[in-house]
Amino acid sequence: MAKRAGSRLSRASVRTRTTAAAVLVVALALVVGAVALVLLLRASLTEGLETSAEQRADALAAQVEASGPPDSLGEAPDPDEDGETDDPREQAEDLSEDVLEQVATDDGRLVVATTGLPAGLPLDDGGSRVSGVPGQWVVATADAEGDAEGQGSDYVVTVAVPAEEVADSVAALVPLLALGLPAVLLVVGATTWVVTGRALAPVERIRTETDAIGGDDLHRRVPVPGSRDEVHRLAETMNRMLDRLEDSAEKQRRFVSDASHELRSPLASLRQTAEVASTHPGAMDDGELAEATLEETLRMQRLVESLLLLTRTDEGRRTPAVEVDLDDLALAEATRLRRLGAVTVDTSGVGPVRVLGDPVALGQVIRNLVDNAARHAGSTVSIGTAGEPRGAVLRVDDDGAGVAEADRERVFERFVRLDEARSRDAGGSGLGLAIVRDVVRRHGGDARVETSPLGGARFVVRLPSTAPDAAS
Repeated sequence: MAKRAGSRLSRASVRTRTTAAAVLVVALALVVGAVALVLLLRASLTEGLETSAEQRADALAAQVEASGPPDSLGEAPDPDEDGETDDPREQAEDLSEDVLEQVATDDGRLVVATTGLPAGLPLDDGGSRVSGVPGQWVVATADAEGDAEGQGSDYVVTVAVPAEEVADSVAALVPLLALGLPAVLLVVGATTWVVTGRALAPVERIRTETDAIGGDDLHRRVPVPGSRDEVHRLAETMNRMLDRLEDSAEKQRRFVSDASHELRSPLASLRQTAEVASTHPGAMDDGELAEATLEETLRMQRLVESLLLLTRTDEGRRTPAVEVDLDDLALAEATRLRRLGAVTVDTSGVGPVRVLGDPVALGQVIRNLVDNAARHAGSTVSIGTAGEPRGAVLRVDDDGAGVAEADRERVFERFVRLDEARSRDAGGSGLGLAIVRDVVRRHGGDARVETSPLGGARFVVRLPSTAPDAAS
């Protein structure tokens, strides 16, 4: 049963749970406070009666020491209209509302007492019962020196004060508490319910709007409440997340569109070549047919490999970071470029430098930069590596036309090729520099383009000494 109740509570709304918790905590506090109040009131009233009884006992003891015991203490009950006194039971009830006093010797012999007292009062403090008289009493005693009846005994003065007012006061307070506590709990519960509902209303609007946002509605945003609280920050965080999702979706759509456009050209060339060879068997000799087919196939292969590399980079796949000699990778690419014989390669600026990362991905970065420089260079490509206080730097220069300042960020976007690089013979797909920046940023660095001392473009890659995310 307890499990089912807990399960139902756990399934309840935040508003219900908050209200129930607030009411429960306040109820416990009020009950403890009410009990403490009753006990404190009872103790305070009893203490006041004890003080009053002690004062009266001390005053009577002083009187006894000064002039001896009085002849009488208190008045007898009033007679009835017929002149007869009350019966003993009625007389005891009348006494229950009076202060009872007595003077006795220290050996217990009664000297004088309140008129009508059925039996003697206790000779010790703290009593709560008086024989023959109903109700609760507070009893106080005091010693008085004197010669009791010429026998050399001292006196004991006893005063009993009725404690009925204590019980009456407590009895009057308990109903007020019994009525007031539920009213307070009702107010607390209603206030908590209303306040919690108002606080959670923006959350419900955010939830409703988020639930309605689909893949085609990423431009929509959740409402931001005017209050500068946690809900306000939650709404702003969700809107920033939607901004990132919209940007990612837009990049994906643009990527698919551009990839389809880039793949269409080699596929169309292959189809055209095949149709010509099929329709006019003698129009192209075997060598020309093989060369055309191989050229377009290699072009499509490079494009597909670049797309796959970008996909793996976007997915953020991690490979264990190892120590990589960046200068060795640079020299290997310089050797490859020299074998092609198209340009002069200067490696005088290559110095020993080591970083942590993925050697395959970093090798691809250097290859893309070197190939890009070779396509745009007039005659010379320069490669340099050096260590820095916070990591390493790679520089690839060419003596070509350079990159205009307005295009220095756009050149790193995917499928972006500047006008002078749009020739199919140049071999560029518009993905090489995008791969460079993505891989470098996955390694915790950055890439940018500047003006080269050779007159063309200088591509600068900075890598930290440790790479948090090496992606390949």
